[in-house]
Amino acid sequence: MRRISGLAAAVMACWLAGCGPAVTDAYPAVAATHAVPDRDAAMRDLLDYARGQHSTGFLVVRGGRALVEENWPAPDDRTFSIFLYGKTASGALLEDVASQQKSFIAVLVAVAVDKGLIDVDRPVDDYLGVGWSKASPAQEKQIRVINILQMNSGLDESFAYVAPPGTQFFYNTAVYAASKRILTAASKLPLDQLTRDWLTVPAGMTETAWRERPAALADVGNATGLVTSPRDTARFGQMILNGGVAENGTRIVSKAGLKAMFERSPTNPAYGRLWWLNGGAYAVRATEGRRAGPLIAAAPSDLVGAFGFLDRRLYVVPSLDLVVVRTGADAPDADFDQQLWLRLMRVIG
Repeated sequence: MRRISGLAAAVMACWLAGCGPAVTDAYPAVAATHAVPDRDAAMRDLLDYARGQHSTGFLVVRGGRALVEENWPAPDDRTFSIFLYGKTASGALLEDVASQQKSFIAVLVAVAVDKGLIDVDRPVDDYLGVGWSKASPAQEKQIRVINILQMNSGLDESFAYVAPPGTQFFYNTAVYAASKRILTAASKLPLDQLTRDWLTVPAGMTETAWRERPAALADVGNATGLVTSPRDTARFGQMILNGGVAENGTRIVSKAGLKAMFERSPTNPAYGRLWWLNGGAYAVRATEGRRAGPLIAAAPSDLVGAFGFLDRRLYVVPSLDLVVVRTGADAPDADFDQQLWLRLMRVIG
């Protein structure tokens, strides 16, 4: 796909007409059309904002068609370099997408449930054995798989017991990583193999793989990183939008599995099973306390999202038939989600 800066008016007309190419295609020449000044300015503002917020990739897909794609070069930054794994053939960066991986794992757990390999209401020690945490055996027995997926296990980052499971939301990456062990124990397959067999190969995601993380990331409690591209992330989002069916028509996960994944947690209505959810009465963000109102006020209430460090984003919005991917080399504005959606809604509204 080639860059589209400078063609905002033509792209906008194509967008509104639904004439964009499929996610897997290259952009053809865009036919000349009459400019719509307000929308032209809104498009420029959206792309300028995304670029100015240290983004490395920005991809918008509507109706299964890639409508906007921008790839910017990686900065000469030591912190970002540990997340970088080269480029795709189209010039996009291959990045460890940090905590966005959680939502990929959520889908793999849902597939395991479909296969009868995991029951999320069973105790974690049914899969990992007694002693996987620092809780007492009686306390540990109360922690179910669903508690890890909803981030309400009652454990702290050292796996010590601090509260009854299901009573407090605490965004806990270290404990989350146990979900990978549950998957491999239940399936008796390595994580990379089950990911290929259940998700990436059937979905046509050729730019996604697990990698051992460098020592600089060893203290995050999650030793493997998911390396992927904006296009593969968009394919993943499109599968969610299609009700669990990939672009090629392959069913990846059941409709029931998707529905369960997006049920609001009793301890945080902005969170489901390792996915962020808009439209709740309040939100408890990963690094903030409880705030009244939805996760992203400017976005549609049915938005679901996979969020990662440095504000890597996958937004999926069924009501708009929309998938948006943002990758980045640095943390943008503190209210990045809100500011991006204010601009995006001016473009598509």
